[in-house]
Amino acid sequence: MNVVEVDRKLLRELQALGFPLSRAANALHYSGNSGLEDAVNWIIDHENDADIDQMPLVAVNIEIDSSEPEYTNEEMEMKVQELRDRAHQKKEVKKLEREGEKERIRAGKELLETKRIAEENERKRFLALRKAEKEEEKRAREKIRQKIDADKAKLGIEAFTMVSRHVSLEAKPGVERRHNLGFLSENPAAVNPSISIVHNKMNPLPVLSVTKAEHMRECLRSLKRNHKGDDARVKRAFQTLLIYVGNVIKNPNEEKFRKIRVGNLLFQDRVGSMKEGVEFLELCGFEKTEGGNFLFLPHHKVDMAALNSAGSVLRSALTNPFFGVLSG
Repeated sequence: MNVVEVDRKLLRELQALGFPLSRAANALHYSGNSGLEDAVNWIIDHENDADIDQMPLVAVNIEIDSSEPEYTNEEMEMKVQELRDRAHQKKEVKKLEREGEKERIRAGKELLETKRIAEENERKRFLALRKAEKEEEKRAREKIRQKIDADKAKLGIEAFTMVSRHVSLEAKPGVERRHNLGFLSENPAAVNPSISIVHNKMNPLPVLSVTKAEHMRECLRSLKRNHKGDDARVKRAFQTLLIYVGNVIKNPNEEKFRKIRVGNLLFQDRVGSMKEGVEFLELCGFEKTEGGNFLFLPHHKVDMAALNSAGSVLRSALTNPFFGVLSG
């Protein structure tokens, strides 16, 4: 360690004020022997240092001339008290500054924590919202899938019923088969001699059935032409019409299957918004009632032959890719 150079006079004065030799020597050395006030300030500022009471390794042995004026003991005590008061004020200011800095740091940390919590809550809220949206989408898809499966099941039952009837008709011989398909017999009297030709002329229902069937086909062709380019909507309309017709065929005595609310959103979406769809139902026997709010098929006007013809025409429209292409 270098030789500690101090002013012996200042050293004695510091000792006279009650400061230990070690503190006085270190204070003079580190304050550069600049004066009693600087030495006292250094001691006050460093009084909590761990090594402040350690004596320098080399003894004090160099005297330096000091410009410090001579003080009496009373003046010295007053000077020291003044220095102590200044040092105390200085320490208080530094303490306040440190506390202010600590408060700023604490407030900054608190602000950052508040921001972090807010961001975390926002992230959780977003994840919860996204999860709810996914669950809602999943439920919607499942609902649509169930509806499609139900529609397919209904259409499958209707198709099976129609095919079974068609097969049974195919198995019937000659004249009876032609009669069920809506054609006039070549020799009506041969089938049932008790029925005269005049009676057939008075009751031309088979001929009307064939004409009505053609009107039904033309109605569906018109629907397909007028909504060309929207095949999915046309197909959905045909499928819905087939369900309505099939329900009446299977349950002719059930009024709920013979009455359709025109304002029903599902009906409007699939059939009601297309005038050809309503016309097709009217060809099947449905009538507008209650101020046009319902389409109703009276029980006494249920024509099973016409309804079966409607089902056949609808199946052809659904399965024949060339249906309506070459017409019009």
